[in-house]
Amino acid sequence: MKILDIKQDINMTEALMTRINELISHYPEGKQKSALLPILHEVQDAHNDWLSIGLQDKVAEILNIKPIEVYEVVSFYTMYNRQPIGKYMFEFCTTSPCCLNGVENLMDYTCDKLGVKVGEPTPDGMFEVRGVQCLGACGYAPMMQLGDFYQEHLTKEKIDQLIVDCRDNKIVLHDK
Repeated sequence: MKILDIKQDINMTEALMTRINELISHYPEGKQKSALLPILHEVQDAHNDWLSIGLQDKVAEILNIKPIEVYEVVSFYTMYNRQPIGKYMFEFCTTSPCCLNGVENLMDYTCDKLGVKVGEPTPDGMFEVRGVQCLGACGYAPMMQLGDFYQEHLTKEKIDQLIVDCRDNKIVLHDK
């Protein structure tokens, strides 16, 4: 994935800093780096679901760690976005059980339906399709994650309905 050099406003609100400090407080003095993953989630949620280099640098500064320590984590996990994403991110599980049950064909179908390739948002910024590693729901294959929720036993018809529901703002992405 090519990372675009896009500027992002950094807005570390008082509420966000309070939450970050609460997360840090769960760890012993000098071990604040242990809070990195939950802090990245909070910061990403507060910044339109992506983490620019500048924002990653800010997290490193807050945790008093080297920026590379943040970059390594953000680039490793697919749950952190390094560029703006579509509002509705269809994250298809691409490990063996889902592949054996046709997830690759469903990803192709979804991309064709939306007119995009894997990893690129639709021109209106509404949708994006991504393949991710195991989501831990092998018994429900093929499946994907949409926001905080799993969509299981996928079919073309279910994908068609999800797209319609997203366009009609009927899909809740987060449970908080």
